[in-house]
Amino acid sequence: MKLLLAEDTVDLNKVVTEMLTISGFDVDSAFDGKEALDLALKNGYDGIILDIMMPKLSGLEVLKELRERNIVTPVLMLTAKAEVDDRVEGLDAGADDYLTKPFAMKELLARVKALTRRGRDYAAKELSFGDIILKSESLELISENTVRLSLKEFELMQTLLLNQEHTVDCNYLLEHVWNDAEEVTEETVWLYVNFLQGKLEYIDSSVVIKGEKGGPFQVVVNE
Repeated sequence: MKLLLAEDTVDLNKVVTEMLTISGFDVDSAFDGKEALDLALKNGYDGIILDIMMPKLSGLEVLKELRERNIVTPVLMLTAKAEVDDRVEGLDAGADDYLTKPFAMKELLARVKALTRRGRDYAAKELSFGDIILKSESLELISENTVRLSLKEFELMQTLLLNQEHTVDCNYLLEHVWNDAEEVTEETVWLYVNFLQGKLEYIDSSVVIKGEKGGPFQVVVNE
C-alpha cells in the first residue's frame, strides 16, 4: 500500500514515515502543500495524510484541488487545532477523516489502516468518466453499447479510472491489480490493456487508454 504524507514539521514527518514504513507501507514524504499536490497529481496512492497548516499551499487547498480533479484517494487531515469549524471545513472539502495533534502513533496507524480499507470499499462503487460508466456489481462497461468485463479487466479499468489525472506505470498495476504475482509480467499488463482498448472501441466510447507497451498508461477522453 502506497501513502503520501504531507507534513512540514521535519521531525514529525520523519517519525511518522518511519512508523508507517515499519508497518508495511510505502511512503512518499512532502514538506509543503505544493510538493504534496505535485506528488498526488503525478503518482497513484492508496491513502493521503495532509497536515492542514503547511507553507505554499494549505492542506485544505491541496484537498480541494484533488477533489476538483476527481481524485478520490482517501484523505486523512492532521490539524493542531481542535475547533469544530476546522474539522467541518475539512470534511466538507472531501476529507475522509481527521486527527488532532498531538496524537498517539498507534491511533494514527489505526486511522490509516481504516482509511485504506475504506478506499478499497469506495473503489468498489460505480465509476464514471467521460461517456463511460463502470459497474462493479455486474462488471459492465457502459457507453453507447454495453460489454461485460472479466474480473481482471474490471480491476485494471477501475485502477486506471481512479488514477485518471495522471499516468500509471506497470509496477503500480502489477502491485495493485495482480498483487505482484510471480507469473505476471509487463507483457500481461499490455495484453489486458489491449483487451480494454478493444472493448472501449466496441462500446463506441470516446474514452481511450493511452500508452505504449511497458507503460505508463492513462485514460483520457479522445476529443
